[in-house]
Amino acid sequence: MSESRTRPRLLLASGSPRRRELLHQIGVAHEARPVDIDETPYPDESPEDFVRRLAFEKAQAGLVASDGRLPVLGSDTAVVFEGHILGKPRDRADGLAMLARLAGQTHRVLTAVSVVDGARHEERLSESLVTFRPIDPAEAAAYWASGEPADKAGGYAIQGLGAVFVARLEGSFSGVMGLPLFETAQLLSAFQINVLQESTHGDAQAS
Repeated sequence: MSESRTRPRLLLASGSPRRRELLHQIGVAHEARPVDIDETPYPDESPEDFVRRLAFEKAQAGLVASDGRLPVLGSDTAVVFEGHILGKPRDRADGLAMLARLAGQTHRVLTAVSVVDGARHEERLSESLVTFRPIDPAEAAAYWASGEPADKAGGYAIQGLGAVFVARLEGSFSGVMGLPLFETAQLLSAFQINVLQESTHGDAQAS
């Protein structure tokens, strides 16, 4: 267990290193605690409703795990192309097929953020449009071999090697990473966590 450098102000209901990095970027001391929920979409559930529901369910699960001692943030991201949610690739063939579908096209990235503290629930939804350049099959194969896309929604990471495919981004870079900082800061302010007024930086890892 690592020692906390500052008192956590927030519990992050996620094991994502990217979300931890983004919270650290804006100086929010937090404790990370992964939660396990069913992420199967409901029949006829819209992508917007899907990410909102999962963000809330993650936050609620985190609240139970923390005994309500801290506000809890849950977040969920979906890559949406032609109305369909593209999850994490099942295998190499699926990952290459995703890249082939997205190549030369524009897709949506939806990230919902939900904060709960037992008495309140606030949420925000970020939507971004990402346009890929054409991708040669050999490039796609080399990208898959890098190992980066295997556990990423949509089969790519905008903050990593996958950035070379992005010709245009309209919206939130941090939202595509998994935690839109503009919306997150708005939510935290509602829970008396004002990131620009925080004098401490750092976070704590849950034991």
